[in-house]
Amino acid sequence: MTVFWRSRVGTDRGANDGMVGEVARSHTGESRNLGQMARILLTGGAGFIGSHTAVVLLERGYNVVLLDDFSNADRGVLERIQRISGIEIPVIEADIRDELALTRAFSTFPVDAVIHFAAKKAVGESEVEPLLYLDVNIVGTVRLLAAMQRVGVSRIVFSSSAAVYGEPEICPITEAAPAHPTNVYGRTKLVMEGMITDLVRTGAIQSAAVLRYFNPVGAHPSGLIGEDPRGVPANLMPYLCQVARRRHPFLRVFGDDYPTPDGSGIRDYIHVMDLAEAHEFALRRTLGHGGIVTVNLGTGTGYSVLQLVAAFEAATGKKVPYSIMPRRPGDVAECYADASLAAELLQWRATRTIEDMCRDAWRWESRAAF
Repeated sequence: MTVFWRSRVGTDRGANDGMVGEVARSHTGESRNLGQMARILLTGGAGFIGSHTAVVLLERGYNVVLLDDFSNADRGVLERIQRISGIEIPVIEADIRDELALTRAFSTFPVDAVIHFAAKKAVGESEVEPLLYLDVNIVGTVRLLAAMQRVGVSRIVFSSSAAVYGEPEICPITEAAPAHPTNVYGRTKLVMEGMITDLVRTGAIQSAAVLRYFNPVGAHPSGLIGEDPRGVPANLMPYLCQVARRRHPFLRVFGDDYPTPDGSGIRDYIHVMDLAEAHEFALRRTLGHGGIVTVNLGTGTGYSVLQLVAAFEAATGKKVPYSIMPRRPGDVAECYADASLAAELLQWRATRTIEDMCRDAWRWESRAAF
């Protein structure tokens, strides 16, 4: 895949510094026909969920442009997306906070909509480095929305999180549940949701879908792409897979004294391919309708950490030793979705099982080892 340019926040672009007004003027007179297959910009498109969504969109005939700074993604994923889809797509290496680079991207590749994945996303890290999360997630989204407004792009699908709910009063969680995030990451996502909601309300954005993910796991069934974090994984499934591959001596289970049947935290794990397909359903609605929708994306079934370990062992035949650790700051006892609104508004439901998630995650981890 071709990387068209690289830029970083704070770099000196010299002669390009005057391009913003020209870009705005060039877009003013352009009218893209949404009846034709749309071109979509994916920010953070080389990441775990972004890369799987890119594959789904390409398979369904969309034109795709990826933008990523590769701070938490492997450039090798670009070639693997091409192997799966058979399509070479343009890639822009840029930081989401670089508004000039964003505007240049929209100038070079006029798009019909944006799917906004780019963000920092580790709960624990957000409590240690809150300013980093405020900068990347909130400031980055402000600059993306400003660049979109400058060039007349008015449709967006936003990658939010169930972390906005915090400690739920009841489960399953509906979209009407109070939003009281218990960590910096969740608070940044709630602020980002609010910005998009306000821009739709005031007419600056024509249409938006806010997708509150629960816990994405698994991988593409080919084993060519999957979750590939830098360093020690912050998420459960990739760490579990690495323990099974003996890269770590044991799985750390954070807390066994929650008010749950086995004492470990309960989460709604959703296969990343179900999640990727949900983005296409949300995109279809965003391209065809005005206003904003906010929906949960989950299976509606909660599994504890220890239940997931047992399911992984049964699906793969691999033993996973574990050790109980203290609770992590900001974690909650249980969190699983009522996803009925997504079924109603998007005509989407998750179909893959916990066994599918474990098998596909292990296939990816096994292939990634070579």
